[in-house]
Amino acid sequence: MSGELRKRIRGVRQRFDPKTYRVPDSNDRINVLDRLTGADYISLGALLVGWASVLLLIRGEPNWGIVVMFAAFGLDKLDGWYARRTGISSPFGRQVDSFIDVFAYLVPGALLYHVALAPNLLTSLLVGFSVLAFGGLRLVRHNSDGFVSQAGVSYYHGTTVVHTNVVIVANYLLAALVGTWNGWLAGLAIAAVCPLMVSDYKAKKTAASHVLAGALVVVATLLALALETGIL
Repeated sequence: MSGELRKRIRGVRQRFDPKTYRVPDSNDRINVLDRLTGADYISLGALLVGWASVLLLIRGEPNWGIVVMFAAFGLDKLDGWYARRTGISSPFGRQVDSFIDVFAYLVPGALLYHVALAPNLLTSLLVGFSVLAFGGLRLVRHNSDGFVSQAGVSYYHGTTVVHTNVVIVANYLLAALVGTWNGWLAGLAIAAVCPLMVSDYKAKKTAASHVLAGALVVVATLLALALETGIL
């Protein structure tokens, strides 16, 4: 057996050794409520609205679910603005924000596909798993690594959960407005973009990108309302 092969085998064994992941006991405990800032409370507001979106989707109201989900998007952007404005950004706040993002973007996105697009349960299982797994791993990496900076410009490491959520909503609107689009094609498109969240792609974090995201959200919200009211 070659030395390289033995090294690889030892590496695999170490990954399954419980001692590697044991967390030492500590008397220093974080009082979570004492650590919450104004920005974190805004994030919790986004969580409340995101959960309302989930409930609407479960009740079979995808258009209202999208509208409310994008209200959570607005609160999510507000908490970031407030944190920067007041100078209270912190690693703890970033973790709170990532926790909220799971329920503001990933869970409603996966559920929107399941309720409104999925041709069968197995397809929904696979697409939903891709959204949640890759999205969750993307948020874990973001908490660990933060933003990527290059030549004075900040980048997201990989596409964000917001990008994926927008793709899901776009596929829902395509299926509602274009007769040839369906759940199979939507599932392929969504599954294809999910791995980009853990890729090395650098998405610029600029004011222009935030304005573009906001414009897309406004357009999607108006289209969802038009579908709900029968205008389209």
